[in-house]
Amino acid sequence: MNRIAIYRDSICLAQQASREEVCLVFDGLYREGDAIVFESDERLTRVRVDQSLESASLYLPTGACTFRLPLAGDNLAAYPPMAFQAQRHLLSLAADTGCTYRNLALNPLDQRGSVTAYPHATANVETRDESVFCARNVIDGLVCAAGHGVWPYQSWGIGARTDACLTLDFGREVEIDTMDVYLRADFPHDAYWTQGTVVFSDGSEQTFPLRGVEGRQRIAIGTRRVRWLQLDRLMKCDMPSAFPALRQLMVYGRDIA
Repeated sequence: MNRIAIYRDSICLAQQASREEVCLVFDGLYREGDAIVFESDERLTRVRVDQSLESASLYLPTGACTFRLPLAGDNLAAYPPMAFQAQRHLLSLAADTGCTYRNLALNPLDQRGSVTAYPHATANVETRDESVFCARNVIDGLVCAAGHGVWPYQSWGIGARTDACLTLDFGREVEIDTMDVYLRADFPHDAYWTQGTVVFSDGSEQTFPLRGVEGRQRIAIGTRRVRWLQLDRLMKCDMPSAFPALRQLMVYGRDIA
């Protein structure tokens, strides 16, 4: 059974359920504090939370997740114009076949704070705690990197910290073999990292070079089974700018059957 429900102050505004794919069309304006609950008998799911965003392949270890509408503070700055603000909203939920080779990091629905849906990105620092510089931005699927700030240029900003690190949690063991790194490239405002180290949940690690360019930098990491990885020991170039940043992280592999 798949179910979608929209709640406001513990009151269910709308819901829809089905044994197959379920779609919910909700007419009305969201308010700050509203939440959407997705429930499924499957752990691997395909979820769409708004017509303005791409659907996401999510792993739900408990069979449910709550999406908190990002209407408070500056949260909407990291989303497309009119996201979650239209009069009509389209949501969907279905089982996902999984096991296909894909970018296992991709999750445009990731949120800051506690979650029960994966993949999930966190970091030890986010510039000024602003939504446009938070960790979740690096797995939203967008690679526009020639700017910084509001959508579509949101990124992970490190507030000039030299000990900045970012963790990507898959929520379960997966098999991976390749990593694509997209640095933010708003030069000369931005600096860049010349080197980084990826630490894996199996205890191994790999150091890799980086260049100050816009676009994909592919890193072969060998076939590994991991639950999470962490980008660490990021070495800044000698440019005067104090602002290296990460635009997107893609990790390719497949679910383990």
